[in-house]
Amino acid sequence: MSTLEIKNLHIEIEGKEILKGVNLTLNSGEIHAIMGPNGTGKSTLAAAIMGNPAYEITQGQISLDGQDVLAMEVDERARAGLFLAVQYPSEIPGITNATFMRAAINARRDEDHQMGIPEFIQKLDQKMALLDMPESMATRYLNEGFSGGEKKRNEILQCLMIEPAFAILDEIDSGLDIDALKMVAKGVNAMRGSEFSSLIITHYQRLLNYIQPDIVHIMMDGKIVMTGGPELAQRLEAEGYKEISKELGFDLDSLHA
Repeated sequence: MSTLEIKNLHIEIEGKEILKGVNLTLNSGEIHAIMGPNGTGKSTLAAAIMGNPAYEITQGQISLDGQDVLAMEVDERARAGLFLAVQYPSEIPGITNATFMRAAINARRDEDHQMGIPEFIQKLDQKMALLDMPESMATRYLNEGFSGGEKKRNEILQCLMIEPAFAILDEIDSGLDIDALKMVAKGVNAMRGSEFSSLIITHYQRLLNYIQPDIVHIMMDGKIVMTGGPELAQRLEAEGYKEISKELGFDLDSLHA
């Protein structure tokens, strides 16, 4: 079993503390969801796990199977099995989707086990069919001219192709219509299994109607303040953040003032 463990993580950006002691453990085979109001640190956590240099880690640890993740460069984290689907994927002219994904796959393999072109094309065709993506997407430049929905679906395609051990999906549902949302969920559900774990960051319970998490966390004021099963997301949808914040002694208005 693989384990991604976060202990007492504190993070600042431009001198402002965003995360104030996050503790979280993900084991392989588990799907976790983190929910919370804007500005509570959800995306900061995702960026820190993958090594965004804009975020200063002032205290705490992140480990992957006992290895110090914070001591790794970004590419080393990816090779170790971490993957981040970002909110706003970058457009990269001149590099096709297919070229990028094959390079990413082979970067995680030794020289004797590189994925050849026939094997890659067969796998790519299979995964694109699963996501109902046209074949032309493979030869388009990475995210260039893609709609918001196409970019999000493309992030899931990359995840399906690369097969990371831990996938962090940062608001993968934002801006999606119901059909695109269902397709993204179909891709995530296809990856579920004993060798895969995902941390899904979302504002809305609707995504979790299609990807049922094993564990749901609520984050407020830079900390995980409540943890439960799928029913916690349903309660949040029914009551809203304000009611739960009152129960926990938080004043949302003052937190975002």
